[in-house]
Amino acid sequence: MFTGVFENSMMWKAQKDEIVQLSTIDLREFGLGPRRTVDDTPYGGGDGMLLKPEPLFAAVAKAKENDPTAKVLLMTPRGQRWKQSLAQQWADSGEGYIFICGRYEGYDERIVTLVDEQVSVGDYVLTGGELPAMTIIDSIVRLIPGVLGGETSAAIESFSDGETLEFPQYTRPEEFEGMKVPGVLLSGNHARIAQWRADNSFKAD
Repeated sequence: MFTGVFENSMMWKAQKDEIVQLSTIDLREFGLGPRRTVDDTPYGGGDGMLLKPEPLFAAVAKAKENDPTAKVLLMTPRGQRWKQSLAQQWADSGEGYIFICGRYEGYDERIVTLVDEQVSVGDYVLTGGELPAMTIIDSIVRLIPGVLGGETSAAIESFSDGETLEFPQYTRPEEFEGMKVPGVLLSGNHARIAQWRADNSFKAD
């Protein structure tokens, strides 16, 4: 699932320019028995399957060989809510991160003893933690200096101050199907343009 995200756009560029290193570990490599089992039914009954502790402990240990100080993150609905300020904080930290992605019903609770932080991307449930992990990784990587093109690309976007959504933007043509670009943006007056952008930014809920 990660290939399409990691090998495209800014994620690809960040790796090509050796700004970040991204890799994945397949839990099946550490599965148990001839079928490489990574999950089992929950004690006490109930639907679904839980990730077993043995494969995950082994996979995290393998990941730590590349970066012994990397923080271990668990994608889970009960984690702290992800937001732009955290993305900026983690991008600035220079630390490495190991993402544990649960599947289906969840994971054996003993796995949390490996975890430094639990993170959620919202109050809803997905089939697994892969999509949240990709979302969080993308939001961090794009804030690392050198990944985006312009120096202010990340500084003036939505949520950069924690509460404001980015102002409306326009490009050529000046008029399209009767809809015109606001005249102030064509004026060349940078002070007026800055004021218009401030006035037309949106407040996040």
